[in-house]
Amino acid sequence: MMPAGLFDWQTGLEQLDHSGHALVKLNQIVNWEQFGQTLEMVRDKEPKSKAERKPFNVRLMFQIMILDF
Repeated sequence: MMPAGLFDWQTGLEQLDHSGHALVKLNQIVNWEQFGQTLEMVRDKEPKSKAERKPFNVRLMFQIMILDF
């Protein structure tokens, strides 16, 4: 298996755009920004210390949950 090249991720995204992939269509239909404020209210927990890892992006986690159904 060949290691990933410098521009392989960009080429992959372009192929998804041109193939009409379902994820691209979903992003065109759904305005994910409208869920931002509501999702940020869900995570109002302050970190216990600076040693904790940074939390995942709430909107990204929401998108993953939607795609999981």
